[in-house]
Amino acid sequence: MQWNKDCSMFITASKDHTAKLFDAEDLLLLKTYKTDRPVNSASISPIFEHVVLGGGQDAMDVTTTSTRVGKFDSRFFHMVFKKNLEGVAFHPDGKSYSSGGEDGYVRVHTFDSSYFEYNFDY
Repeated sequence: MQWNKDCSMFITASKDHTAKLFDAEDLLLLKTYKTDRPVNSASISPIFEHVVLGGGQDAMDVTTTSTRVGKFDSRFFHMVFKKNLEGVAFHPDGKSYSSGGEDGYVRVHTFDSSYFEYNFDY
């Protein structure tokens, strides 16, 4: 479970292939993000209406199986529209995120400038 920047919402991750966004005050379920694999971690961007999910297999199996077998990856979604934007935690400045790899390494990913220029048509 991870909080958004102002602690008004939090997101959970689950083996049932979903991550869920809740209102922190009344615990109202706001959104459900569905994937085709277990979700091990989820995080909310501090600067955009984005969430990132990481998963693919049980966390305890991540370092013992091949990448092809587990299909472990990170998936980005628009928080409101639930559109897959194509870890897992955002840096507080929102300009990068970290992910854990099946090879046992933690990587810090920095977003290209195009990430900050993209806008959804509301």
